[in-house]
Amino acid sequence: MTDFPFDAVLFDCDGVLVDSEPITCRVLTQMLNELGWDIAHDETMRIFTGKAVKDELPLIQARTGAALGPEWFAEFRQRRNDALDLELLEIPGAPDAVRALHGALGGRIAVASGADRRKVELQLAKVGIADCFDGRVFSGHEMPRSKPHPDVYLAAAEALGVDPRRCAVVEDTVTGATAGVAAGATVFGYSPSANGHSGAEALRGVGVAQVFTDMAQLPALLADWGRRAA
Repeated sequence: MTDFPFDAVLFDCDGVLVDSEPITCRVLTQMLNELGWDIAHDETMRIFTGKAVKDELPLIQARTGAALGPEWFAEFRQRRNDALDLELLEIPGAPDAVRALHGALGGRIAVASGADRRKVELQLAKVGIADCFDGRVFSGHEMPRSKPHPDVYLAAAEALGVDPRRCAVVEDTVTGATAGVAAGATVFGYSPSANGHSGAEALRGVGVAQVFTDMAQLPALLADWGRRAA
């Protein structure tokens, strides 16, 4: 891919590289039910997809009346990670797309996730692409602000030594896309028909440059962007 129109590609993880949201939300639904919140899986997906559970603590406490501390979050992370380790699958086409872009950009790709680092690294290893992101995993939990703020994308771009305005960001939720747009990047929205991803109209509404439905198309889509945007 000569004359590639971006200096780096920054990926969200959940819903972009791995099909984790249904698994995570199933565990979360079970634990919220145990606290007395009679919430269904589909509603958990609607409320929590694309967000850090810790950022929704006021909502959880308001709906359950429970004062949740570090022990509850530690149990949630452990139960979630156990389920992911057993069941997680890649987003179809994502590993090949990652490897193609890693080669095209001389390794200038990164993961910029709203999830905690342990979860992200577990998932990348599970689907066999951890080597593509060695030393280039960024967690919103380690930033001053989580998505939809741009902090994690700005940190990833700075670490790669590139201007965020010369980065492509790949996201699948309004929360994450808002963060990428705020960072100044060109955001591409992955929006297949499967549950757990924001719809095309919602993604375009927050400034996504282009919506696509097949991760296998991503390398060609990005390589062709300069000509199409001209």
